[in-house]
Amino acid sequence: MSLKIFINGRLYDKEDAKISVYDHGLLYGDGVFEGLRSYGGKVFRLDEHLDRLYDSAKAIWLEIPLTKKAMADAVKQTLQVNGLVDAYIRLVVTRGAGSLGLDPNRTSDPQVIIIADKIQLYPPELYEKGLEIITASTQRNHPAALNARIKSLNYLNNILAKIEGLQAGCIEALMLNHKGEVAECTGDNIFLVHKGVISTPPTDAGILAGVTRQAVIDLAEQAGITVRQVPLTRHDVYVADECFLTGTAAEVIPVVKVDQRLIGSGEPGPISRKLQARFHELANS
Repeated sequence: MSLKIFINGRLYDKEDAKISVYDHGLLYGDGVFEGLRSYGGKVFRLDEHLDRLYDSAKAIWLEIPLTKKAMADAVKQTLQVNGLVDAYIRLVVTRGAGSLGLDPNRTSDPQVIIIADKIQLYPPELYEKGLEIITASTQRNHPAALNARIKSLNYLNNILAKIEGLQAGCIEALMLNHKGEVAECTGDNIFLVHKGVISTPPTDAGILAGVTRQAVIDLAEQAGITVRQVPLTRHDVYVADECFLTGTAAEVIPVVKVDQRLIGSGEPGPISRKLQARFHELANS
């Protein structure tokens, strides 16, 4: 059975799901998106994802032609019509078709696209053994140029860093901000553990305020683990006892080597393991 793709209130077979080549989402990366997960047929933290989507749209002067409730219903409908229970959902809003020019006022009819499919970001064995990453030379976008809190369709910054990681034999890479501080990875937020305390970069370090990131912060605090949101450097990464990444697709995955340096013992640590387990319980509850 062909997957059904939601576009502006209608469901299309995957092969027939099309938008205009004049859409500014394609021509200029002018639009916003969200990646969501469903577990047991229930979308994880749907309201938080929609809040971030609408905030991102507002930040770029893009009016989404659906209410949040209508958008939530459309997400659930797309999931159900495809018969998916555990799935990845990509929600995209483009500026719409227009002229060959940057002026958003010459566009019309923003496109709302919802794709529900399966995803496996990392091989299962890496959740057990841990991930190896490098630090990319590509810096995270300067917040005054394009704030990372806007989840825009323009992901070239992340893609260039991703290419660096892949060329080094790593499937994820760490990005620094314009100050040389740790920001985030190409698709995931980063956490460090040192002497039983968790640290993660604050939002003003040039990071996306991840929904899974916040869920893990909440879980850690509920478990009595101190979490600090503070500026971090590569030195902090190298001397950490543990490191792990979080993201909608990634969930919680340990990192055991950064820039060829072992993190801690070189194996996933106890706090990373605990939060992995607690997150799975939360997601499947």
